[in-house]
Order: sequence, then structure tokens, then C-alpha cells
Amino acid sequence: MSMGLEATVGGVLRDWRRRRRFSQLDLAGEAQVSSRHLSFVESGRAAASRELLLRLAEGLEMPLRERNRLLLAAGYAPMHPERQMDSPDMRAAREAVDAVLKGCEPFPAIAVDRRWTLVAANAAVARLIEGAAPALMEPPVNVLRLSLHPDGLAGRIENLAQWRRHVLHRLKGQAEASGDPVLLELHAELCALPGQGGTPPAPLDAIATPLRMREATGRTLNLISTTTVFGAANEVTLSELTLECFYPADESTRRAFLEA
Repeated sequence: MSMGLEATVGGVLRDWRRRRRFSQLDLAGEAQVSSRHLSFVESGRAAASRELLLRLAEGLEMPLRERNRLLLAAGYAPMHPERQMDSPDMRAAREAVDAVLKGCEPFPAIAVDRRWTLVAANAAVARLIEGAAPALMEPPVNVLRLSLHPDGLAGRIENLAQWRRHVLHRLKGQAEASGDPVLLELHAELCALPGQGGTPPAPLDAIATPLRMREATGRTLNLISTTTVFGAANEVTLSELTLECFYPADESTRRAFLEA
């Protein structure tokens, strides 16, 4: 949880200022505090109130998990609860996730956590993951590893080099923004996998990076993805949940799913 840094108020604030490319003056202005006082807080010469820490976290747009870490470093109780998705208090959230995934059918949709571990999937996903090695399907399933591994979906992705660049670029940005060592390790692991070659970019690529997958029948599914998050979440697990829905990028793919 410490992201490899000493869990002090100053350490957390400096790390997130660096990530957001904020100077002390920038952050002081966002939090409506003097830059001198902020400097004292970061150096440990002054203690910050809970209210000030929350304003600083808001100014830095810190994830809820990191806001809790900041409060704990200062000796305060965390503000945002963290529950398992199968806990009774998360029933409404689970029902909302299930409704979104079901609503995407007959097209594939998945829910993943902050480290791209599969949380839930609708029935249409089975069509995409058909033929993947059993070892890659054992929980916890990492969907990025599944998609780029030679024993996963990589052999069926016709634009693998292009899709691989998209996935790695997205993962790198997330890893650097969060400083999560697990994501950094995952990025290094996936970079080492083979994945060059593929078909030339199609005209659609100018507006979205497609996922072009070949089925056992030889038919190609041409898909584009959309991402949904819970924007008003006050709970850590829910705030880190991402729903990825894949929609047809052409008429033949749409018919293939509708006629299945």
C-alpha cells in the first residue's frame, strides 16, 4: 500500500505533487493555504489538520486509496471505506455492475480492478476467450496478460502489434501515474512477450484502436471498446473498478453477435 515510499505526510504529498507536476506554490493555491505552511507540512515542521489534508488531496486529485494513506500517515482515521465486492454492503454496487454487463449483451463486457484482475464478465466474453490456455484462466485472471500472452488471445488477434502498443501505452501511463509496483512489474512482464507484425492499420484506427480477433471459423470480429467508471464512488474498491465493453466496429461483426 505504501507504493514503495515511506508513509509520511511529506513523502506522500511530494510524490503526488511530482506525479501531477505541481510545485508547492501550485498546490498551495489549489488548497487555499500559504506555500510557507505547505512547506512546513511537507518537511514535518508543522502538523496538518484533517481538513487541510483533504483539501490537498482534492487539489492533487488523489485516488481514494491514496487519500486514506495520507490521512493514516498523519495519524487520522481513513475517510473512505474499503470492502470486498461480495460483502453485504456492496450489494447495490454488484447489482449495478451486473446490470451494466448484462445490458451490453450480446456484446462482450468485463469488470476489472485497479490491477486489471477480472472481477466479472458477461456471457458474451466466452466467445472472445475461447481456446485460451487453462493456466491463464485460473483465478485471479489478469485480462491484460490473457490478451497479450501467446497462450492466451495473442494468436487470434490479427492486429496484435497495434493492440499490444495500445495496451502497453495505457498500462504504462497508469503505472507511472499511480506508482503501483505491481503495475510496473506487469508492464515489464508484458513488454517481454512477443507481439510484432500484424495487419496494416485500417481507416477506423484514426478514431479508435480496434481489436480484430479471428474466430475458429475464420471470421474476423472487429471491435472497439468503451470504458465506464463509478464517478461518484466514495468507497475504495468501487472507485477502482472499471467496466470495459466491446462493441462492433462494422456491420458484419454486429451481425455475428446478434445471430449467435
